[in-house]
Amino acid sequence: MTLKKGGLTRAVESEGSWQLDRIVTELRDIRARWRGAQQRQTECGAREFPSRDALRDIAEALCAALFPMRLGPSDLHQESEDFFIGYTLDAALNGLLHQVRLELRYDARRANTPQTEVDALARAIVAEFALALPELRALLDTDVLAAYQGDPAARSVDEVLLCYPGVIAVIHHRIAHRLYALGAPLVARIIAEAAHSATGIDIHPGAQIGAGFFIDHGTGVVIGETAVIGERVRLYQAVTLGAKRFPTDEEGTLQKGLPRHPVVEDDVVIYAGATILGRVTIGRGSTIGGNVWLTRSVPAGSHITQASSQHTSVLPTELAAS
Repeated sequence: MTLKKGGLTRAVESEGSWQLDRIVTELRDIRARWRGAQQRQTECGAREFPSRDALRDIAEALCAALFPMRLGPSDLHQESEDFFIGYTLDAALNGLLHQVRLELRYDARRANTPQTEVDALARAIVAEFALALPELRALLDTDVLAAYQGDPAARSVDEVLLCYPGVIAVIHHRIAHRLYALGAPLVARIIAEAAHSATGIDIHPGAQIGAGFFIDHGTGVVIGETAVIGERVRLYQAVTLGAKRFPTDEEGTLQKGLPRHPVVEDDVVIYAGATILGRVTIGRGSTIGGNVWLTRSVPAGSHITQASSQHTSVLPTELAAS
């Protein structure tokens, strides 16, 4: 039987027959060509990448271990906290070790370097990460408190932990950033993207963010890899701290790792929809108004609105000269 629609003639098989053998074979051939071209054959055909599903579960377990009575299981009691944390961390850290090992083995294969030290390095990364968890919790307490103090609608610190997507995104960022700094950037990026998918807040794990950070509402916030954010900074929804341009080398290849995102100093507030691009500095104590488009530095204590950002005649001398 044939079906004609839109100028196309298609063979219609009986219901449930999709020529799967043919499709599977063709997909296998395409994968084989890709892997050969990319020199990505693996021993015994084993998985070579970290798992998104596994890392999502690991991140949730780490969140529960950091805040057991609020992000842990509903039937947990305080007298069982230590047991729960120990049990949860043991499973999460062992799972994390496997994922970091996959990343390091993948990197070693790409670089054609020996893998003899991969397992030891993976264990060292996860061990150092584990020892940093108390410090991480103390830092997150400043973020939770900033959210509570910065939003008049918040009735308790428990509410912001349970309900605020900005807080959840920051918890994941603190976890991901530590792993990024320790040498597991792919694992870190996957954890960050899990939070991005859940909250609509996109924070690259490379971004450096000081204590007392609060993202209010949050949807559409983008913070780039080389952004540096000071202490007690508050952002609102749809704020972008992005790159203005992407330098290339002589062959036209993008140069990676160069500082290209803003530096936001302490005690800055950036309101909804503001876009700040390039390696510019927002001076301490400044306020950036909603929907401002800014591609130059502003001095400490500046108050930038749409009008002042569009008309240089009303800008401070320091801003106009930057």
